[in-house]
Amino acid sequence: MSHTVHPYSHRLGIIRDWKSRWFSKNGSYQKNLKADVLLREFFTKRFRGLYVSGVEIERSEKILRIIIKTARPGILIGRQGEGATKLRTDIVEFLAKNKIANAKQELKIDIEEIRSPESDAAIVAYMIAESLEKRLPFRRVMKQTVEKVMMNRDVKGVRVFLGGRLGGAEMARVEELKKGRVPLQTLRADIDFAREKAHMTYGDIGIKVWIYKGDIFKKKIEAKKA
Repeated sequence: MSHTVHPYSHRLGIIRDWKSRWFSKNGSYQKNLKADVLLREFFTKRFRGLYVSGVEIERSEKILRIIIKTARPGILIGRQGEGATKLRTDIVEFLAKNKIANAKQELKIDIEEIRSPESDAAIVAYMIAESLEKRLPFRRVMKQTVEKVMMNRDVKGVRVFLGGRLGGAEMARVEELKKGRVPLQTLRADIDFAREKAHMTYGDIGIKVWIYKGDIFKKKIEAKKA
């Protein structure tokens, strides 16, 4: 029997890097792991609606760096950096409240802009959720999203999956739409995957998005590092 594996974890160490990068010393592994899990839960709630693709965490003895990737950095930063200052304060308060703050570490927040949001699975999934929450017909939303994603040069294939009480029906069902290639078994295939929920009055609708952007070879990885 084959198992469905998360496309990200399936490619770790091959074409993907870890989203949390740190090395544990003096038995601090448990504390750091708890801090990462709690921070990610906090960011999931905090960044909903801000078109954030993902959060990466880096730790050293003196620095805790949080890298936020978003399609709309202006909303996060705010006027004259007010948003970034408030975010920093909220993170420090959250770490202190949950007793996971390290007094030795200085907090640094980097906000990176995503140039092509239509080729990012997390942002595409949120756009679908937003449209469904506005009560737009789900089939039209799926079709328009797939066409918009495929218009991007980098994208070679896209697959969208919806599950739940679609259209407010009494019985839950699933709908799927695919265009182009999505080779999930090819390890060098650059596949971006994301899950999202559309919060409706009659329950949540689950959304999954796969976006295939071509194959990554060693030469490309080395060129990026250089």
